[in-house]
Amino acid sequence: MIRSALIIATLTALPAMAPAQTAAPAGERAPAAAPATAAKLKLKPDLTLSRDIVSFGDLIAGLSPQDAALPAFRAPALGETGTIQVGRIVEAAVKQGLLRDAQDLDGQTVAQVVVTRAARRITGVDVEAAVKSALLERFGVDGRAFSLLLDGGAPSVVVEPELTGDLAALDLNYDARTRRVTGRLTMPGSAATRLKPVRVSGQLVETAEVVVPLRTIARGETLTNADVTIERRPREAQFNDVLGEMKAAIGKVAKRTLMAGSVLRNGDVQREEVIGRGDIITLFYEGRGIAISLRGRANEAGAVGDVISVTNPQSKRVLQGTVTGPGRVNVSPQGGGQIAAAR
Repeated sequence: MIRSALIIATLTALPAMAPAQTAAPAGERAPAAAPATAAKLKLKPDLTLSRDIVSFGDLIAGLSPQDAALPAFRAPALGETGTIQVGRIVEAAVKQGLLRDAQDLDGQTVAQVVVTRAARRITGVDVEAAVKSALLERFGVDGRAFSLLLDGGAPSVVVEPELTGDLAALDLNYDARTRRVTGRLTMPGSAATRLKPVRVSGQLVETAEVVVPLRTIARGETLTNADVTIERRPREAQFNDVLGEMKAAIGKVAKRTLMAGSVLRNGDVQREEVIGRGDIITLFYEGRGIAISLRGRANEAGAVGDVISVTNPQSKRVLQGTVTGPGRVNVSPQGGGQIAAAR
């Protein structure tokens, strides 16, 4: 309730701000005379501004350039939205001689005009980049292997929308022993940060490259280049089993549902199984100038390169072989006698 009242309070009529050169006092201006054939002026129901002043032209379409430039109300603060009651707009326009009364305005079905002040919102990424740049310049600290954990999270900061540059450090303090950082940041050219610099405090924590999914991946799905990416994340105590390279994940199958943005670990994926347990497969043996193939049954599932046990259904002999493809198992020469006997 208090916040709404404050926003509406900022939208205060400013007839006195009209320059003397552009508009004579209301008492000296001739009342607006609308010919019977003239179209009514149209009220705009909502608008977005980058200025701190709302002009009559922002609110009413169809005014002359001179009248449109007259200031009417203060705009909300950067990034905020407020409202102006139509009655107040009509009252201010009549005082300036722009309208005779409310009947000159097309838009009486609108109760209020919504005004939004455009702004650029500063993110935590912007803050971290500015701090790391200052650390390298002032202390020689390369922050690429670290992440900045801000106390209380990223600050809520907005600046003028036309400013596209980077934040800069006004001052920065760094404790090499604890890796604590404190300081103030500003946006060059911004009146907002000139009056109120961005205060930051936090700590640098060591990070490592990890593989994370870009989307939710269902159990049994095979991961591709489009499914995962590399990000730097704070190094945890149990960080030894995480996947740190794309090749460790691509082509693997998800053993469970993998959530977007989660850190992938070795136990989350496995090589794609091309042989299932109980499958009928073909055994191949080459050695001593002979090549033998026979049918068998897989006793366990396996991916290409896995060594699995298989059984000859006729002799019931159990052999060990390497999976070379779907339904194919190669048996080493050491097992040749067993295979020959099994036939």
